Amino acid sequence: MTDLNAILAPGMFVLHPDHPEWGVGQVQSNIGGKISVNFRDQGKLVIDGSRIALTPVFDP
Repeated sequence: MTDLNAILAPGMFVLHPDHPEWGVGQVQSNIGGKISVNFRDQGKLVIDGSRIALTPVFDP
């Protein structure tokens, strides 16, 4: 599997594939595979990019 999370940069919008109820999140940082995301309905979380492939959203 390729690391699609590597393209995620601060300001980009994403969805968590296992928790669509969290809504769209905005990437705050992506350092060493740890992605900090502020989700609309869940708050700020740190996602392990080696375990979860976030889905980019291009038109939030």
